[in-house]
Amino acid sequence: MARQNYLFTSESVSEGHPDKVCDRISDEIVDLVYREAKKSGMNPWDVRVACETLATTNRVVIAGEVRVPDTLLKKAKDGSILTDAGDFPIINPAKFKSVARKAIRAIGYEQSGFHWKTAKIDVLLHGQSADIAQGVDNAADKQGEEGAGDQGIMFGYACNETPDLMPAPIYYSHKVLELLAAARHEGKGEAGKLGPDAKSQVTVRYENGKAAEVTQIVLSTQHMDESWDSKKVRKVVEPYIREALGDLKIANDCNWYINPTGKFVIGGPDGDAGLTGRKIIVDTYGGAAPHGGGAFSGKDTTKVDRSAAYAARYLAKNVVAAKLADRCTIQLSYAIGVAQPLSVYVDLHGTGKVDEAVLEDSLREVMDLSPSGIRRHLDLNKPIYAKTTAYGHFGRKAGRDGSFSWEKTDLIKALKDAVASREKAAA
Repeated sequence: MARQNYLFTSESVSEGHPDKVCDRISDEIVDLVYREAKKSGMNPWDVRVACETLATTNRVVIAGEVRVPDTLLKKAKDGSILTDAGDFPIINPAKFKSVARKAIRAIGYEQSGFHWKTAKIDVLLHGQSADIAQGVDNAADKQGEEGAGDQGIMFGYACNETPDLMPAPIYYSHKVLELLAAARHEGKGEAGKLGPDAKSQVTVRYENGKAAEVTQIVLSTQHMDESWDSKKVRKVVEPYIREALGDLKIANDCNWYINPTGKFVIGGPDGDAGLTGRKIIVDTYGGAAPHGGGAFSGKDTTKVDRSAAYAARYLAKNVVAAKLADRCTIQLSYAIGVAQPLSVYVDLHGTGKVDEAVLEDSLREVMDLSPSGIRRHLDLNKPIYAKTTAYGHFGRKAGRDGSFSWEKTDLIKALKDAVASREKAAA
């Protein structure tokens, strides 16, 4: 039986954390390619992006492989597309640099060590390897559906601890930073003097399996006024922390660690180098559920690291929303070039109202779990990914633009019907 009384901690990082700056730029590249594909008439199903970003003091390096429309390629005076010695079309760096600068500006970096205007940006993108592409394309030709872009395992999770069916520690860690970022962008009082770089951490005490109270609060946030000390920062941020925690009790003996090392003026990529994909636990469930290991940002949705993780969350959330369980973990596995998942595994952690094997079969029935089926069902071939890069890919509100479609709970009836049908057949 699962433990009922314990402490659990999760962390979050802000949009200005160096790694999150890189995630943002990488997903701005994904969105750019999807936008340009639509404008140029290229089929968005044919988009391929695998983009990594490195950021350090006034320097950004964007590398990886892409399949892009002609609008993003370099052309000769006669209009022909230029190629390199490997016969790859040469990427035109101008638009890629532009979206990177806009992202840095939107985050709020205008510091001497990292400024959206003055940072040097290198674009080292090239065409996608034909050897990798064939795993997806050939499967689509032969089977009428895409093969997975790589092998791997992906996990989805949901629980009834919070309104968005997320674990409480990561949910509240995100909320703290979201409120502070909003106040900073709006220039609200002294919160307007906070910097873009920040980290939060919340420890929750569970009683009888339920989130009961917060016992530890950690926040380190950049500030632009060099005269501020830890006491001053706490005075500025504490109201926002209390607001973020809402009805979740703060223990009487709760420990507050606000800028525990003191002054935090130099932040972002100027203080510490950033890389795409280094905050995968922040992006998902804060350590409360397994992770397959693959990052999301910078990848188009033929990459099951991203699309299948979204599908697994979608299915797990619908299981809990349908009240078939209080907690649900789903694992999917894939092989490169093979369309359907090799396995579907469900763990209801002893909270289920239905047999897990029945549920595994039902999930395959209500959703096509091939990469093309996932992309179609969740409508993923869109420029909707830059907004996923801060404050988690899960536990967000589905947007009118199609963003966070994997957070919908529109599968409840189909799931219940499938389970009931299988149970009736087995009776």
